[in-house]
Amino acid sequence: MHNRMLIGLALAIISAATFGTSGSVAKGLLDSGWSPLAAVTWRVGVATLVLLVPALLMLRGRWHLLRTGWVSMALFGLLAVAACQLTYFLAVERISVAVALLLEYLGIILVVGWLWLRHGQRPRPLTIMGAAVAVAGLAFVLDLFGAVQIDLLGVFWGLCAAVGLATYFIISADESTGLPPLVLATGGLAIGTAGLVAVGLAGILPMTTATGDVQLAGAALPWWTAILLLGVVAAAISYATGIAATRRLGSKLGSFVGLTEVMFSFVWAWVLLGQMPAAIQLLGGALILTGVVLVKLDERPDDLLPRGPQVVEDASPQPLEV
Repeated sequence: MHNRMLIGLALAIISAATFGTSGSVAKGLLDSGWSPLAAVTWRVGVATLVLLVPALLMLRGRWHLLRTGWVSMALFGLLAVAACQLTYFLAVERISVAVALLLEYLGIILVVGWLWLRHGQRPRPLTIMGAAVAVAGLAFVLDLFGAVQIDLLGVFWGLCAAVGLATYFIISADESTGLPPLVLATGGLAIGTAGLVAVGLAGILPMTTATGDVQLAGAALPWWTAILLLGVVAAAISYATGIAATRRLGSKLGSFVGLTEVMFSFVWAWVLLGQMPAAIQLLGGALILTGVVLVKLDERPDDLLPRGPQVVEDASPQPLEV
């Protein structure tokens, strides 16, 4: 169990660091003329292609797992991938990367609520206090009582992304389907891509691309470089390592460690975009992080274990479980 925990923590940090690049790279694409729908579609589409062959090889002789796990895969693809990433990119289009991510990470509080409603894990006083502190931090991040102007539609999209993030952690921790993490990630990305393309074909949102250079870290990069960064680094690597980490850590601890993505996102936004939130928003971010830490401190040992029965067919060697 000790080695499983250490490997899970390492994978979670890698996932957070790579996920943290997405907002900044996407912002560069959006500023160069890309629409949020186009950017996120290319992101998950490229990631699907990168992971497809390894996922198919992992499924050899275990195709029946698709029959038992297709519902989880569909929910993961439509909510945790397509809806979460699209709404996050829509938020980044209107508000700063840091503020959008802080809003998204309120999904961790939603995980606590889900565990209470679905599994009967009633939050204890410290968890309730942590949630209250996080909500207070949200008020500062939005600067409800100050002069910082916040786009309300951007805030709405950020909160929608929080629901998608909660879905990501909950489904990632569920081992009951027996689907290897890499297969779940690839299937979810493929379904998410199909859903996003359908949104574009239906004309619900514009699917606009551009071939101009993308400005990142003071340099002009070809558009395809930014797309590869989004698809390979910020999606393929981050989703695969994130699901593998959450399988080992459970949804609650996995979501807590994943919070380091906020720190990485702040750093990437500063390095790549020269973008930093206002002081009052940094205070709010600190309160949100404090709230989540309180939730973590209130965990019981059983909360750290993944939920759902272990399926025999999932007994593949650990090195493949990525």
